[in-house]
Amino acid sequence: MQRIVSLLCGLLILCLGFGCAQPLSSDARSEPSGSGLSTPRGLAQYLQDLPAVRQTEVWENPYGPGIKITTRHYEVYTTLADPLMLRQVPSFMESAYEAYQAQLPDPVSTDRRYVTYLFGLRSEWEAFTKDFTGPHAEVYLRIQKGAYAINETCVAYNIGRTQTFSVLGHEGWHQFNSRFFAYRLPSWLDEGVATLFETCRYHQGRFVFEPQRNLNRLGALKETLLAGRMIPLEHLLALNPGQVLPEASGGEEAVVAFYAQTYALVRFLREEYYGYYLKKYHMLMAAGLRGNWPLSPAEAELASNRNLPMTVAWNRQVSPRLFAQYIDPDFKKIETEYRAFCEKITYSVRFKGLQ
Repeated sequence: MQRIVSLLCGLLILCLGFGCAQPLSSDARSEPSGSGLSTPRGLAQYLQDLPAVRQTEVWENPYGPGIKITTRHYEVYTTLADPLMLRQVPSFMESAYEAYQAQLPDPVSTDRRYVTYLFGLRSEWEAFTKDFTGPHAEVYLRIQKGAYAINETCVAYNIGRTQTFSVLGHEGWHQFNSRFFAYRLPSWLDEGVATLFETCRYHQGRFVFEPQRNLNRLGALKETLLAGRMIPLEHLLALNPGQVLPEASGGEEAVVAFYAQTYALVRFLREEYYGYYLKKYHMLMAAGLRGNWPLSPAEAELASNRNLPMTVAWNRQVSPRLFAQYIDPDFKKIETEYRAFCEKITYSVRFKGLQ
């Protein structure tokens, strides 16, 4: 399940300091490894010498025994008790940060670390969510399996190594761009780029992201194509996730189609025609990063002020206009090319029982 912040009106980060982190004492750091990975102190000691780790601490909190892991760009508060999975979390977070940077025309930098909460159990995640999101908790508790991001904070729980890293990669993009981009991105672009970080492989201590191997999105796209449920391009550009949630659309097919198609659309712009659209894509991203989109004063205020809700009307009016200006105004031509690309990238996808 992806970010659903667009459903909420003016939702702010309520607090980043749930509980407190206690640095390990010098005595604790010298304890033998046999002192126990089953305790937060032992687990923190076990992780402290990893290359991506700056510091590990015990995290005192009301949700479960936990630790805080500090890397160059992140503070990860976690109750996850799987040592082997935790050893990869710092490297994953920093690898994702580098991959997010690659989406921009020029590198950006920050002095503030991002905050991520990773819980070992859904019950801990639910308790935290009720405290963290307050009156909006019911919206987030509808998430059946995954994570969410509110502005610059990501909140996830363990759903297995592969899926957990997938949602952390996706939501991490929302964290990243909410800080650096002067204007928030149209939904198709924001969600489409986020899907690029859902699939990765571990290689020599780093994670390499491989969107072309995202079988969940490719399978959903193939199913959408076969069922004739493709959302027309101009309509896709104007949608936001709230409009395709099951409660709003009458079924999950629209949700599946929306995310599969935004995934394919971003890949189309980045990969097709030997970089022809990639240059245009970079111009669109760069203008959003620097606040140079041609918007009216009212539109610019809504695009830049994240304390205001990004309305359905804003997405519907601004998104197709930006696409026409930066990518191509001929939607029919692009739609034909885009659908051909969808057919191409799903050609080898096979379903069980089908030849």
